[in-house]
Amino acid sequence: MIRLNRIKNFMVTALVFVLLCSLVTGCGSREISEKNTGSVETSQQRSGERVITDHAGRTVKIPAEVDKVYFTSPIAQIMVYTLAPEKMAGWTMQLTDKMKKYIPPQYQELPYLGGQQMSAKLNIEEILRVKPDVIFSVGPDPISDTTKSEADKLQQQLNIPVVVVDGDINSTEKAYAFLGQILGVEDRAKKLIDYCNRTMKDVVEKTKSIPKEKRVRVYYAEGPEGLATEPKGSSHAILLDIVNAENVAEVQQKGGSGMSNVSLEQVLKWNPDVILTWSTDRGGACNKILTSPDWKNIKAVKNGKVYEIPNYPFNWFDRPPSVNRFLGLKWLAAILYPDVYQVNLVKEVKEFYKLFYHVDLTDDDVKELLKDAGF
Repeated sequence: MIRLNRIKNFMVTALVFVLLCSLVTGCGSREISEKNTGSVETSQQRSGERVITDHAGRTVKIPAEVDKVYFTSPIAQIMVYTLAPEKMAGWTMQLTDKMKKYIPPQYQELPYLGGQQMSAKLNIEEILRVKPDVIFSVGPDPISDTTKSEADKLQQQLNIPVVVVDGDINSTEKAYAFLGQILGVEDRAKKLIDYCNRTMKDVVEKTKSIPKEKRVRVYYAEGPEGLATEPKGSSHAILLDIVNAENVAEVQQKGGSGMSNVSLEQVLKWNPDVILTWSTDRGGACNKILTSPDWKNIKAVKNGKVYEIPNYPFNWFDRPPSVNRFLGLKWLAAILYPDVYQVNLVKEVKEFYKLFYHVDLTDDDVKELLKDAGF
């Protein structure tokens, strides 16, 4: 009788175990990260696929091994380039000779395949020819229903998995960890996450206590005339918010590529302490602002505080608003608040370019990058 009870107990235990396994989609299944930060499951490894939940909450099937990827914007392109450049199928921007100086030769000749930023378009025919395993969609704006529908549409058009990743600067850790899992470079992702977290913490802690009356008033001058800008809260000018500067632009915020038009009269009225501008060789207004009599009475111009944003291979402040901005945070805090944020910027630039861009810079290289940037 005792033996019969033991057999019954064993059978019940075995049945419960089988039921539990079926509820979690197979005993071999393993979810690597929390669902609300994007998840990667390994339940279908034997079929050559993985099932992921992207940052838009979409369920997407991707190959078990991802060897080649593309992107819809430079934001994702730069993140992948910093993580696993050998897996890039191409560039979303056409590299200039000045950009190539800061990019290793083996990546310079990757094809230009277009993107969905500004007025650019994806080269569908070429993308299909190079056959990326996955396409990443990362935009400057918060993820929305439009983000989801556009990703679905592109996925159907190409028959290639499209994965949405959160591009907000405050979601960088989440984005890098998720991309690292998909690309199989988790250790590399951890190194970049650590740098970004340390930078953000350091800059915020040192600038957060600056009283309102001592905050530097900044105008971000975009375009060839310097008469386009971004207001407070824009993803394109968020570094000003992070370092506790006063963004003087009181204009309506535009989504996507931004660039709200303003008049010179408005800029004169705002009378900023500092002007940040695109470099002249990028089509910016730096020379015009410094030499035109129309701008000469603005405080920033009179005091020589018009700075070109370092721009190679990618802009430190914006366009594209990707992880390149973490070096930009250090530069910006140092030029705006030198009394509270001291840094050996030459050393910092060398460290960043080696870690993120895979290149070793000389002191002269760094001085060239910084020559019109306030250092």
